[in-house]
Amino acid sequence: MGVDSPQPVRILVVDDDPGDVLMIEEALADSDVEKIIDVVSDGEEAMEFLRAEGRHQQAHRPDVILLDLNMPRMDGRQVLGAVKQDEDLRTIPIVVLTTSNADTDIVGSYTLQANAYVTKPIDLDDFNDVVRRIDEFFGRVVVLPKRT
Repeated sequence: MGVDSPQPVRILVVDDDPGDVLMIEEALADSDVEKIIDVVSDGEEAMEFLRAEGRHQQAHRPDVILLDLNMPRMDGRQVLGAVKQDEDLRTIPIVVLTTSNADTDIVGSYTLQANAYVTKPIDLDDFNDVVRRIDEFFGRVVVLPKRT
């Protein structure tokens, strides 16, 4: 990954809102960073994906996770805690991308070792711009850990 990498960046989007997922996918598609996008709709499915279990036995380890906080079954806070406590997964950068701008969610996410916290803008152009900036940062600027 990073500047010298010929491999596409693998992004796992964890979000239960189909409209937000579509906007994220469209914004990511607009950039020229080569990427592979996987999408899961709740925290339990995210953990299955990350552990290559159940219906996601063929899943590939993502290079970065875009994580919504408010989801059914297992919310983003629980996913964040589980990933960062897992020896095999904790090095995957996680960007919390959520509608909440509550201080408790922001502080709580960083306490659980989120790599970044981004509030989803309501305006479509602003939303696209934010997602493109995340994509650019993790696709071009940051050096990501090698996949194992």
